[in-house]
Amino acid sequence: MQPDIRKIVTYDEEVFIEGFKAAKEPWRMFAVAAVVRNPWAGRFVEDLKPEIHAYGPVLGEMMTKRMIALAGSGDAIEAYGKAAVVGLNGEVEHASGLIHTLRFGNFYREAVGAKSYLAFTNTRGPASAPIMVPLMDKNDAGRRSHYLTIQFSIPDAPRDDEIVVVLGAATGGRPHHRIGDRYQDLKDLGHDLDNPAAV
Repeated sequence: MQPDIRKIVTYDEEVFIEGFKAAKEPWRMFAVAAVVRNPWAGRFVEDLKPEIHAYGPVLGEMMTKRMIALAGSGDAIEAYGKAAVVGLNGEVEHASGLIHTLRFGNFYREAVGAKSYLAFTNTRGPASAPIMVPLMDKNDAGRRSHYLTIQFSIPDAPRDDEIVVVLGAATGGRPHHRIGDRYQDLKDLGHDLDNPAAV
């Protein structure tokens, strides 16, 4: 069983001026999106595992290779994330199924040497629906400079019976980051790092 991939779309953005001020180095965010036929479209399927187990490794390996090729190396990626948008004839559970499996995400984590979990979105929409890929530092979940979002759309995807599966990355944080990190907030509030909500 192999995923039926209609096409692959690459998004690549390089910012030289942010907030009326030149960046010291170009700020780059990029993504790879695979437009895949939804094997569960139009019906309720109790057991999603066979397709998840079959599709996850294929998509994870192929898309990770493309991300690393775009970046030049795994080390060049500082922030990362994932997303999926299911077409209108599918469930959000279908979008979740293809990206929330270690058989998909571990390829990317290992290739970039990450410790953090992959930030994510899973949504439903028509063709040209917004694709929002949240990013975070691959090793430090509290590093706010790397809280980023890639946004783009594909004019003809997802079709009603498709899922758009996406990996995203950035080579750095916001160029003029100045809101601090969550660790200072915790210190100021007198909260413990392991119990940030103090509950």
